[in-house]
Order: sequence, then C-alpha cells, then structure tokens
Amino acid sequence: MDKKITKESKGRHENGSQQETPFKNLSGFHIKSLYAPEDISQFNYETDLGQPGKYPFTRGIYETMYRVKPWTIRQLGSLNSPAEANQRIRQLIQMGSTGVSICLDMPTIMGRDSDDPLCEGEVGSAGGVAIDSLADMRSLLEGIPLDKISINFVSNSQSSVILAMFVAAVEERSFPIERLTGTMQNDILKEYQAQKSYYFPPRPSMRLTIDTIKFCSQYLPRFNPISISGYHLASAGATPVQECAFTLANGFTYVEEGIKAGLSVDSFAPRLSFFFKVHNDFFENIAKFRAARRIWARTMRDKYKAKDPRSWMFRLHTQTSGSSLTAQQPENNIIRTTIQALSAVLAGTQSLHTNSFDEALSIPTPRSEKLALRTQQIIANESGVINTIDPLAGSYYLESLTNKMESECYRYFETIENLGGVISAIEKGFFSRTIADSAFKYQKKIEEKKRIIVGLNEFVEDEEMDIELRETDPEFERRKVADLINLKKSRDQNLVKNLLNEIREVIQGTDNIMPSLVKAVKSYVTLGEIIGVMREVFGEFREESIY
Repeated sequence: MDKKITKESKGRHENGSQQETPFKNLSGFHIKSLYAPEDISQFNYETDLGQPGKYPFTRGIYETMYRVKPWTIRQLGSLNSPAEANQRIRQLIQMGSTGVSICLDMPTIMGRDSDDPLCEGEVGSAGGVAIDSLADMRSLLEGIPLDKISINFVSNSQSSVILAMFVAAVEERSFPIERLTGTMQNDILKEYQAQKSYYFPPRPSMRLTIDTIKFCSQYLPRFNPISISGYHLASAGATPVQECAFTLANGFTYVEEGIKAGLSVDSFAPRLSFFFKVHNDFFENIAKFRAARRIWARTMRDKYKAKDPRSWMFRLHTQTSGSSLTAQQPENNIIRTTIQALSAVLAGTQSLHTNSFDEALSIPTPRSEKLALRTQQIIANESGVINTIDPLAGSYYLESLTNKMESECYRYFETIENLGGVISAIEKGFFSRTIADSAFKYQKKIEEKKRIIVGLNEFVEDEEMDIELRETDPEFERRKVADLINLKKSRDQNLVKNLLNEIREVIQGTDNIMPSLVKAVKSYVTLGEIIGVMREVFGEFREESIY
C-alpha cells in the first residue's frame, strides 16, 4: 500500500499512538482509502453494467434518461381541507411541478372519519388532507389538469377506498380513467415492518392490495397501483442496505401474491413502482439504486420468468431524507437536501421530491416549498449532470460499492427465506427487531460523536432562530366535522346500509372488492364507514412486543 495513503488514513490517540480511522458508510461497509482495478476484477461490462435502457438496467431504465425527458419533479400538495390542498396543487403546477403527492391527515391514515370522537384535535394534522367522502375528493381535484399532472396518493391501509374515490371523482368529470397517471402508495407490508399504520392482519391486508392491483391492471393501465416503499423503512432506522433488501423482498412478495391470484406476471409487473429515501452518504445512495435495478431485473427475468422487458424495469420515486433534517441551524438543511437530490439524479431516479428546509420545525411554508422546488430545477437546468447518461459508471469505488450492496442484499434474502418469507418474517418480528437495532446503533454513534451531524453534535451554535413557521387554521376541524355530519344526514340511509352490507358480503367471499367500493363511494358512503365494516370482518392486528 502507498505509504502516503497509509499515513493519511491514520488517526492519533491522546497517548500519541496511531490507528487506522475506521471509515464506514451508513450500511456499515468498511470503506477503503483507495479503490483500483483489482476491486472490480470480476466485473463484466455486458452482464453487470450494460447499456442504459438495456438489461440489467444498472445504468438506468431508459436509453436516453434525462437528455430527452427530465425526472418528474414531484412536491407535496396537501394541507388541511381539500379546497386548501387544491390551491396548493395549483400553485405547485404554476411554479413548474410536474407531479404532486397527496398526504393524508392522521384520521384518514387511521381509517376514521373526521367526526369520529377518537379523532378530536387531529383533523387536518400531520401536514395532510382530510378525505372522508367523494365530496372531499371532488374538491381536491377540482380544475386540476389530470392529463398534464400525475397524482401520487400517500395512502396505505386505506388505499382501496381512496382509489375508489379517485376513480369516482374522475368519472364525474368524464375524464377517461384509462388515461390517468400517478401512483397509489398502497404498500401494506412496510406498515408492519416500520410505519405501523395498519388495521387488519397481514393476510387480509394483502388481499386488498392485490384487489387494487387487479383493478388497475384492467381499468387503469397507466396508473401505478402500488409504490413499494423503502423510505419508511429507512426513516424507522433501516440502513441503506436493509432498505434496499427489505424493499426488494416486499416487491417480490407482491409479485408472488399476484401470480397466486391468477394474474400473469407481465400483466401487472410493468406498473409496479418503488419509493426510496436518499440519505447523506452520496455514493452509497447511488450504489443502492444501481444494485436495486440489477437485482430486480435479474430476479424478474430468471426467477419469475417475466418476458416483457418492462417487467424487468425498477421504476423509482425518490424523496430526500426528512429524518436527516435538523431543527438546529435549519438553513443547513438546504445544503443537505441539495446533496441528496443530486445523488438521486446521478443514481437515475424517475421522480423526485425535495424536502423543505423547515420541516423539522413545522409544515413547510410557501417560501421553503418554493426553494425546495427550485433546488430540483437548478440541478436539472444549471448543473450539467443531465447532459450525459450515468456519468459515474466505471468508477472503481462506485462499481465495487454496487457489487457489495448487491451481495449483502442476497444475504438478507436468504435470511428472510429461511424465516418462511416476508409475511412469516413479519409475524415473527424479524423486520421490526432488525430495524430497531439499526436505529439504536445509529443514534448511539451520533451521541458518541462517531458520526458528525453539523449543528447537532458538532459546530453547535447557541442562537435564537428567526424563521417563519406555517400556521394551520384552528377553525378548520370544526367546519370539517360539521360539513361531514350534514353530508351523512342528507344521504339515502337505506341505500348506504345496503351498500355497506354488499361490501361485507364481498369481503367475506373472494370477489374483487373494488367495484363495490366505487359503487359505494358514489353514494357518499364514507371512508370510516367502509373501514369499519372491514374491521368487523377481518379483525385488527396487534403486534407482539419484540423486546
């Protein structure tokens, strides 16, 4: 080894002795001081890298990538009332956003109506919009050009009902639903692994997810029925390699369940999409995306025998890391977000959301939202990184890191398989326990200053912040509850009762639930009422303590 490099990689103890500094990324991989040809001696250009848009898609899923069409610039467009969220979406479109994500408030996330006594004080919370009925969905989408903007619903356990409302509202406008573009998050597996906003046990929840996939495959061919999410796993504490491995394992589980349900793999796999977090380790993120594309392509072609090349494509939405943002020195978050966004672009994402710098303190303000949007636009139009496709390919370090990420993913796949598969591993607490352990280790490193967070555990300043915070309307909840009560009084009560009974009968059988849901929401049966019937039939899931 070069003596100069050896010297530079050493640190000095207080007693004067020296030891090599243990450089590690977030996944815990040891990072060498220098990478050279021998680190990728087994590397094969054709089988490991290939051309962009060609199997195994390591370099990206499209031949031209951003030279012809940039990634979708997707920002959050939800807050309080559907009418307010509608105005926010309009503003984002005017500023140049080409896609919007709709987050839901906490009562909607938990499958309850705004007038539920358990929801008092929470309506319009969590920076999300309250969706109780078709009337809310209609207000949310009013005047939005559905032929020009893609809509992403950040919904999971309630996805089947939200999708039904979306379809019903669009049909009212006489817009062809087969032309709709967008995504339903709808990833129930990660709820049990990390986010924990589940209602039912895993197996009936999976049935609802597969029903939505079947429905979209038949009626919404351009709409993604699911976004298999690693973001929430990472936010709960999963390392990047765990995020990659667990998300892919979940994706393969949905494929297997779809096939079991009688679907041919190529009838639905091309519309499966993924959602990853991009954290602060620049090169690790890029390696994670590249490894994920390669693993997905090989597995879909070789194990699941998909014939359509679109089924081999790992299509990806990315969000910068909300959990990496600090309330201390919040302007530093602008820099963090920029680095993360640049990493996602160099990794070849199809869609990107950039967090606002004030999100550790409050719901983003219009000023911080605009700055987050401009971050993407500057990268796209001024940085020059889109001029050539996959400019980092062939880097000894990056290719070695990609290979390491891939091999470690397969180690996790083997562990999951030995536990009986993803659902069995959920029931045995494997994911919750593994992610909790990683979160604990990461926090311990911060507390011991083995990982420096600028402004948090190093370069700390004791100063008052002068930053504008977004305030919510304190009267919104009262108005929302009153409107919902009036809507429920004005309906045909016998019809509502009959429609809920029909839903009960369908979910007790094997027919697809979606047609009955669309029919019900058109008569203003609410989300909470529908989920209530499902709770009666499916029961509720209670996770056992993992420690």
